[in-house]
Amino acid sequence: MVDKNTKIEKKRISILGCGWLGFPLAQRLLADDISSVIKGSTTSIDKIEQFRQAGIEPFLFNLDPELNGEGSQIKSFFEADTLIIAIPPKLSKNEADFHPRQIKSVIEQIERSPITEIIYVSSTSIYPDLNRIVVENDVTSPEQSASPALVEAESLLLALRGERKVSILRHGGLLGYNRIPGKYVRGQKDMTTASIPVNYIHRDDAAGIISTIITKGILNETFNIVAALHPTRREVYEKSCAQFGWEAPTFSDPEIKPDFKIISAEKLTKFYPYTFKYPDPLLFYYEE
Repeated sequence: MVDKNTKIEKKRISILGCGWLGFPLAQRLLADDISSVIKGSTTSIDKIEQFRQAGIEPFLFNLDPELNGEGSQIKSFFEADTLIIAIPPKLSKNEADFHPRQIKSVIEQIERSPITEIIYVSSTSIYPDLNRIVVENDVTSPEQSASPALVEAESLLLALRGERKVSILRHGGLLGYNRIPGKYVRGQKDMTTASIPVNYIHRDDAAGIISTIITKGILNETFNIVAALHPTRREVYEKSCAQFGWEAPTFSDPEIKPDFKIISAEKLTKFYPYTFKYPDPLLFYYEE
């Protein structure tokens, strides 16, 4: 089947981790009409009917860290053209290999499947605070990273390149709707992080960018996914607290200026023509 507007063949798309980002992403892909079927995985039986009502084919299984569920269900889920991996990585010093083991289990299924395209939702937490603008090539190995396990997970998927296309999307802090930055710091005293620039992305833009990448064509590239502007934490916290009538945190000047990083999304905009709905984190849309 070919879509007359986009002139691309509609794909079977599976979203591994159809949660806070994955579920609205599935809805966006359905609205954009670029898929013949959307499959979504969940660990909660309570979400099965919600998926069906939204037009998403539901699948119930866990990654703990190996795939655990009914074999026929797992096999059917991976009967797809495009796989989006949107599971929140469990990064613990006590279980440093947990997330890489999750990815290894997923790769075992990929290698037995018809999947030809993979999008992995990674994180800008992969970058250390380098006190400058940071680009994708600043971290290519675990030794360079603030989250070595996340680099290892990326590397496992990058090894699939050749027979498959793999895009790594390093997302900034995912916010919007009920994820409100001021909610997590309201009433706190003498915070020392006032001057640190934020690296955020609104959920609507995260979903829109992934839809654009699928529509325009998945590339064997790594991209930072962040809003263009980087106001300070103080500005963001005070603005969102004021919006909802919460007590704003107070700040003090630290003796040593805190380290920071400014994540650049310039590479993404060179490859894909995407106009951000929320380029300024001070103007993100929230609702309680």
